[in-house]
Amino acid sequence: MRTPRRRGLSKTDLALWHAFTADIVPLFGHKRPDLPGTPAPASPPAAAPSPAPAAPGPAPRPPVPELRVNEQPGGLDRRRWKALRKGGHMAERVLDLHGRRANEAHAALRSFLHDAALDGVRMVTVVTGKGPAPEGGILKRELPHWLNAPELRPLVLGAAHPHPTNTGAVNILLRRRRP
Repeated sequence: MRTPRRRGLSKTDLALWHAFTADIVPLFGHKRPDLPGTPAPASPPAAAPSPAPAAPGPAPRPPVPELRVNEQPGGLDRRRWKALRKGGHMAERVLDLHGRRANEAHAALRSFLHDAALDGVRMVTVVTGKGPAPEGGILKRELPHWLNAPELRPLVLGAAHPHPTNTGAVNILLRRRRP
C-alpha cells in the first residue's frame, strides 16, 4: 500500500497562517520565519550609526488564561487537579467571608492571597457561603471575577470546590513563588 504524498500548504494558506501567528513572540534565540515568496527586507544603506539600543527590560509575560472554578487549568497535572477537586490536600489557611459586604470581602481576599503567596503557602480555602438558591450569593458569584483580576490572576494556579455538594467553599492552589 502506498503512503499518501504530503503536499505543502498553498500560498494562500501560508499567508493566512502567517497573519494568524503575527503577534506570537518566538522563543529566545529563534526568529520568526519569513513568509515564502516575499523578498527578504533589504538592509538599509550604512549612513549614520544609530544610537546604542537601550538595555532590554524583562520580556512581557503572555496573558494568563481566564480561571474558571471547577475547570482544570492548563499547566496543572491530572493528579494534582484531582487532589484539589476532591479536597485531598488540607488548606494551609482559610478565609471566611460570611457576613461581609462585597467591597470588604474583595479587599480581604486580595490581602489574604497576597499574604499567603508571600509566605509560600500553596493551598488556601475561601468560604463564601452558598447564598440563597438557585443563583447563590453575591460573594459566590463574584469570587471567580475577583480571582481573574490582573492583580490576583498571576498568583492563582487553579480553583475548585472541595466537594460537589459544597459549593460555598473554594480550594485555591497558588503558584509557587519564584525567587
